[in-house]
Amino acid sequence: MNATTKTTEPKEISGAEMVIRALKDNGVEHIFGYPGGAVLPIYDELFQQEDVQHVLVRHEQGAGHAAEGYARSTGKPGVMLVTSGPGATNAVTPLQDALMDSIPLVCITGQVPTSLIGSDAFQECDTVGITRPCTKHNWLVKSVDDLPRILHEAFRVATTGRPGPVVVDIPKDVQFAKGVYQSPKTAEIRPSYQPRLSGDEELIKAAVELMATAKRPILYTGGGVVNSGPEASGLLRELVELTEFPITSTLMGLGAYPASGKNWLGMLGMHGTYEANMAMHDCDVMINIGARFDDRITGRLDKFAPKAKKIHVDIDPSSINKVVHVDLGIIGDVRHVLEDMVRIWRASKGQQDRAALGPWWEQIDRWKARNSLAYTPSKDVIMPQFAVQRLYEASRASGKETFITTEVGQHQMWAAQFFGFEAPNRWMTSGGLGTMGYGLPAAFGVQIAHPDALVIDIAGDASVLMTIQEMSSAVQHSAPIKVFILNNQYMGMVRQWQQLLHGNRLSHSYTEALPDFVKLAEAYGGVGIRAEKPDELDDAIQEMINVDAPVIFDCRVANLANCFPMIPSGKAHNEMLLPDEATDEAVASAISAEGKALV
Repeated sequence: MNATTKTTEPKEISGAEMVIRALKDNGVEHIFGYPGGAVLPIYDELFQQEDVQHVLVRHEQGAGHAAEGYARSTGKPGVMLVTSGPGATNAVTPLQDALMDSIPLVCITGQVPTSLIGSDAFQECDTVGITRPCTKHNWLVKSVDDLPRILHEAFRVATTGRPGPVVVDIPKDVQFAKGVYQSPKTAEIRPSYQPRLSGDEELIKAAVELMATAKRPILYTGGGVVNSGPEASGLLRELVELTEFPITSTLMGLGAYPASGKNWLGMLGMHGTYEANMAMHDCDVMINIGARFDDRITGRLDKFAPKAKKIHVDIDPSSINKVVHVDLGIIGDVRHVLEDMVRIWRASKGQQDRAALGPWWEQIDRWKARNSLAYTPSKDVIMPQFAVQRLYEASRASGKETFITTEVGQHQMWAAQFFGFEAPNRWMTSGGLGTMGYGLPAAFGVQIAHPDALVIDIAGDASVLMTIQEMSSAVQHSAPIKVFILNNQYMGMVRQWQQLLHGNRLSHSYTEALPDFVKLAEAYGGVGIRAEKPDELDDAIQEMINVDAPVIFDCRVANLANCFPMIPSGKAHNEMLLPDEATDEAVASAISAEGKALV
């Protein structure tokens, strides 16, 4: 061979280095993880580069929730790295959480060497088998030659279509093995996975025609609008302005339409507003955009929007007619479908039934006048609703970009009711799985993504203890998260249901050995603040906002406050209980045996 024609062989690199290259090529800047024996080759490669920042947590569950918060607040995939065995099993909760709330999450797990798989080796588990039900897809990498393609495919699957979590399980010998890396452009695309983005135009035209004839319409939006990107939220706002329709949202969809918007009815569902639930019950055309008819939203199915023609827009074909039978099912990405809806509506020159919309809005205003979020204020004790309101006002006055995470329970519902969201991706909460302990690590992940923002976890005293160790992560990484605990010394929502359904037999819902949260914050190296009286609250919240360090705020609230309004399980939207009706006797009589069984 002539020296001038000599070819250069592609450089071979290790599987561990391929992981880092793939992360870079897929735009990853941060990865949350915890090292262990089965992923040490990857950690060694992380040490030798500076493009991907590893963020050390204190528990693999914390890594997953931090990655979820990162993903939800940025629109990018969250990435986590854990070892084999218990590292992988500890990731199951955030994986299922991300699956139910459609959060793009890429989980890379270590595995014992391929020669030891099936031998009950140290820290071995069937990661693929365990995570199959709680992921969108998962892979066991058996050859280093397959590793680049699988990693690129994992990012594509997690972020396209209906977003969700994926797992790539990499045996340790595959991490050491050498092979040729392929970039995302050269990696083949799986032909069996081609999510549909554009909706059927004829169906969209039919939907617009049905909307134009509506006399009592309502837009019902969900997390799919947020997942579809900021353009989708902008198109939704444009559609509302064009149609003049009232709009409500699920817990996951808050912020897609501004809380200050004139057409906003508040959140829908079990602890939603009276006007939103009554409008849903009495509507004649309901347009579901990016929501999945969750049971916390629908209440009793056979009485859900009983008079309505139903339109459902969703990117997941399996969601159409899964829970509620609809008249028009449109499969497609929310942004694309909304773009077509707006275009077609404009072309029709806005021929909605304006004569009918007037009386409909008058009825909605009468429902609003019930003031379903009312509560009795106190000069002696901090009401939890008041605490969230003051927190909201202080965050607005701060001028800082604000992100809210929550744990799960009463405080979560009060946050949804009283904290107004004007933009998408500012609200991170565990909706479908209802994961206690979600909020603190999620806030940490959000703060890593937005280092200059005000990030607040509205927490409960019981929930926050499940992942409290992540305060150590926040201190280590100088992430000034604010953990605002509505401390009522109970598992609040559990106690509420025990009071209302179980004869006030408070079985193990009272927390009798809570830590001193101020001292706990200081023990971790953070700042502790406490407020016990309403007149202390504003100054203490301002102090919390001003501190450039992780803070635990112990806000002592009324111990026995209940979260209303409320639709008892098994009841319809027009059978909800308002605060002025919600005595124990009224609740007990409103809940049938069927309802008790459905709680």
